Amino acid sequence: MRLKTILPIVAMMLLVLFMVNCKDDDTLVPTISSTDPVSNESDVARNKVISVIFSEAMDPSTINTSSFTLKQGSTNITGIVTYAGLTATFTPSGTLMAASDYTAKITTSAISNTGSSLASDYEWNFTTGGSSASIIKVNLGTANKYVILAKTAINNSSTSAVTGDLGLSPAATSYITGMALTDFTGYATSAQVTGKVFAADMADPTPINLTTAVENMITAYNDAAGRPSPDFLELWTGNIGGGTLTPGLYKWTNTVTIPADITISGSATDVWIFQVAGDLSMSSAVKVILSGGAQASNIFWQVAGQVTFGTSSHFEGIILSKTGITFQTGASINGRALAQTAVVLDANMINLP
Repeated sequence: MRLKTILPIVAMMLLVLFMVNCKDDDTLVPTISSTDPVSNESDVARNKVISVIFSEAMDPSTINTSSFTLKQGSTNITGIVTYAGLTATFTPSGTLMAASDYTAKITTSAISNTGSSLASDYEWNFTTGGSSASIIKVNLGTANKYVILAKTAINNSSTSAVTGDLGLSPAATSYITGMALTDFTGYATSAQVTGKVFAADMADPTPINLTTAVENMITAYNDAAGRPSPDFLELWTGNIGGGTLTPGLYKWTNTVTIPADITISGSATDVWIFQVAGDLSMSSAVKVILSGGAQASNIFWQVAGQVTFGTSSHFEGIILSKTGITFQTGASINGRALAQTAVVLDANMINLP
């Protein structure tokens, strides 16, 4: 057969094939391209927003709490379903249970814009992180003897009121400023401190005691930073103002801000550990409020960056900072300020938890 005869036949066959494919495209069955969390994922944060991505655009009116569900065993979890682009999300109304199995489902009532439904229901499972039992407190070791413990300096402006002992090491006494110290053997006193003041250049056994305390402080920081399986991950993207924080392990990979009062709610035996990879910043006049018997001695703030408390703010808990802690004018704390660099004070009230 000549080439002139073959070419029209081939062209006609390609045209028919193209038309068939176009017709098929109009009736494509939608599928699930991906999910978050993925199937059988473990250690999922308890504040997780569940999401799915479809293979094609869906009819938004069919993406709802009937077609997108979440269960713990046979119990339906209430939540809000949204849809945009190719992505549907399910936001639980409350916090998911710790260390528990959940089943998410997209049903065949989810229909594409071309009128096609899923070929079958799509289910996947995941397990939340955290622990069903109370988390263990961070062991401060001998750092627990100090309300303020720093390595490079303790600087004070105006008149502060500190209840508890102060420690500084490896820096010397001269790096404690604004306290008007009176020297004694192995310690000093100040009219601003209800307790004793210790520095690395004082008489024995103060130097070795401080070395041990600083080592214990660093060990405690690493313990808090290394706790696995957070209950809450990136909660409110780090802006926790106005929130109520229940017991558990919290983790943020960036800065945390407190622009409005927060409530830490739990019993006297509950424990909170907050892992902050960036800075921790609290606005002026903002307060941390304890509720239900929660104790400041059971609240641990591990902060890799700088900690700053705004003027006249009030904070609760034990701060383990890898860098410095700054209290602006009139700020107060019921807790401990344990810093791997300096602690800066300005007419503050610092009280043991």
